[in-house]
Amino acid sequence: MYEQERVDLALYRMDKAQEALTDAGEALRQGRLANAANRSYYAFFHAVRALFALEARDFRKHSGVIAAFQKDYVKTGVFPVSLGKQLQSAFNLRTQSDYRDFYVLSKEKVAAQVADAEQFVETLKRYLLSMIS
Repeated sequence: MYEQERVDLALYRMDKAQEALTDAGEALRQGRLANAANRSYYAFFHAVRALFALEARDFRKHSGVIAAFQKDYVKTGVFPVSLGKQLQSAFNLRTQSDYRDFYVLSKEKVAAQVADAEQFVETLKRYLLSMIS
């Protein structure tokens, strides 16, 4: 059984993932593609950090979160390789969109990322809830 403090933090982070996902959907509908790419990535990010909260683990860099998810959850078969690829792809798109001047986003690519984020968050949420119940 997990300590209540860890469970509370995990649920808080999953709520942040859901909020980022809602923001991403709104931004996409409004045509704010860079914002939708950013918020959908953060949905992925907060969902992964929710899992690590149960283990009382955290990382200083986004790359650390991604690498640990790949190593501890994808390579071990807890989650399919496709989820690891979605996370890495979302990070790459968000990084380019946020930091490269004049980076052009396609609505189709951002819409696909938002859809991937919805699936990713739901999958990790189901897993998280199964671990704490």
